[in-house]
Amino acid sequence: MNKNDKKISLGENVSIVEPCNLYGCEIGNNVKIGPFVEIQADSIVGENTTISSHSFICSGVKIGSGTFIGHGVMFINDKFDSDSIKNWKMMETVVGDRVRIGSNATILPVNIGDDSIIGAGAVVTKDVPSRHVAYGNPAKCYPLS
Repeated sequence: MNKNDKKISLGENVSIVEPCNLYGCEIGNNVKIGPFVEIQADSIVGENTTISSHSFICSGVKIGSGTFIGHGVMFINDKFDSDSIKNWKMMETVVGDRVRIGSNATILPVNIGDDSIIGAGAVVTKDVPSRHVAYGNPAKCYPLS
């Protein structure tokens, strides 16, 4: 496990399969992290969450409890626009509790509500309300029945 100078906060009963890169993040109790995962500084992973292999959790991502992150999920902490190169600033992503995110989804800086599902391969560019499913590119949201 690669660590930088910033303190990493690990809860109890955390399972990390190496190789894995953690940088100044906060990991809750009973979290499972697969191999080839990177979790950057100023990110929070809630308790009872699973992050599958090859996923990237960038700075500013806050993941709730009981959430499942599939393989190869990429979080992005900025939105490209004409001003972003000169005035770049980190944008926050908030993932609620009990969210399921399918493999190879790309999540831009958005809010994803509790009990939602993100389909495999989705590109999420807008907020997803609680109890909704989002899929496609760009992802469209539909209420869960």
